[in-house]
Amino acid sequence: MKRVHIGGYGPGIVTIGGGLTRVTSPSFLAAHPTLPVLYAVGELERGWLTAFEAGPEPRPLDERPSEGDSPCHVAVAPGGDLLAAANYGDGTAVVHHLDERGAFTGEPIVLRHEGSGPDPDRQRGPHAHQAVFHDGVLHVSDLGTDEIRRYDLDGTPLKPIPLQPGSGPRHFAFSGSRLYVAGELDGTVTLIDGERRTIVPASRSQGPNAPSHLQLDGDLVYVANRGPDSITVLRAADLSPVAEVSSGGHWPRHFAIDGDRMYVANQHSGTVTLFTLRDGVPEPAGEEYEVESPACVLIM
Repeated sequence: MKRVHIGGYGPGIVTIGGGLTRVTSPSFLAAHPTLPVLYAVGELERGWLTAFEAGPEPRPLDERPSEGDSPCHVAVAPGGDLLAAANYGDGTAVVHHLDERGAFTGEPIVLRHEGSGPDPDRQRGPHAHQAVFHDGVLHVSDLGTDEIRRYDLDGTPLKPIPLQPGSGPRHFAFSGSRLYVAGELDGTVTLIDGERRTIVPASRSQGPNAPSHLQLDGDLVYVANRGPDSITVLRAADLSPVAEVSSGGHWPRHFAIDGDRMYVANQHSGTVTLFTLRDGVPEPAGEEYEVESPACVLIM
């Protein structure tokens, strides 16, 4: 049976239908691909990564430093032998080896970065925001330097993917060779397909927008918009608009899709709202869960 786990800036990890696992600032969660193990960042100045045995009330299995400041994202490689985390505060990324239990083992690979962008407030230095394993390469979005950093799995730097100056790449996703990127600072979604680039507004609403999470599902792209408080649905082929609906709360920081169900973490309203996807468009399901400052939803 799948369970819904919610991380954020409250007292710990909330499991719907289960209990509360107390841990400090678990703002992002990830699942092991084959084991009943979940991982959480501890978004602190001296960041931590914790592995939990999954269940109605996850139990701590192991922990390690994130090797940086304010880790905000964690991901596990498809083979289940590596874990990567992005430290927003100082731009450092880290790769940890995992053993057969899903616990940490060996020495970490620390990936430091330098650079800046044109935004004087948000881009004075590097800010790693998401880590994604794709085609045997680790990709790390850097909001501070407007690029997707790339590394071999042994930590060797590869040529980065540059993005529009001032866009502030946050979350991104791949579909084969296509790359989709949410720009937190300029409110856009970018599609990179070979030499072709398509850039569209993440929301049709007027006013400021700081897109947060982006996810592909089938032939559609979903984007959460903080500011308009909406979820945008785009066609993956060309980013043409399909729909834009209310997120059901304030400041949608993250969402997760499971079949025809979408759970949206509305951080500032303290709610996780359930939607049903009908022809790919989210419709309110009439269910809402009160969770203090939710920032991530994990279904496993």
